[in-house]
Amino acid sequence: MTDSTDLLSAVQRMRELNPDSLMERMGIEFVEASAERLVATMPVAGNTQPYGLLHGGASVVLAETLGSVGAALHAGPGRAVVGLDINATHHRAARSGHVTGTAVPISLGRTVVCYEVVVTDEDGRRTCTSRITCLVRDSAPGS
Repeated sequence: MTDSTDLLSAVQRMRELNPDSLMERMGIEFVEASAERLVATMPVAGNTQPYGLLHGGASVVLAETLGSVGAALHAGPGRAVVGLDINATHHRAARSGHVTGTAVPISLGRTVVCYEVVVTDEDGRRTCTSRITCLVRDSAPGS
């Protein structure tokens, strides 16, 4: 699959596997999707901590979603991915609007995939940098 419409359709099929997923609850919307680059947005509203700032965990959810979907696109049909490791450094607060996550691969292997994810605010300022590593399995866990 190389056509961006086909890839976004693949993301939509993933979403349909669980319409009540965390991705849906957080309001994450994909703008671009391929194994080489993924971009998604997420609203700050509804994803804040008590002080009204974007919750750090929400940034991590965005990063894990991007990295996991990228790993799944890289792995292809009939394979499943599970997260092994994720870390995040929070650089500044986001208070309103949307944040955008952009994921690019560090390594696209047969069994291990790693992405760097940069989250920015509406002014293009980096709010978070994350790295996610996923294991690629030949079939879904438990199947």
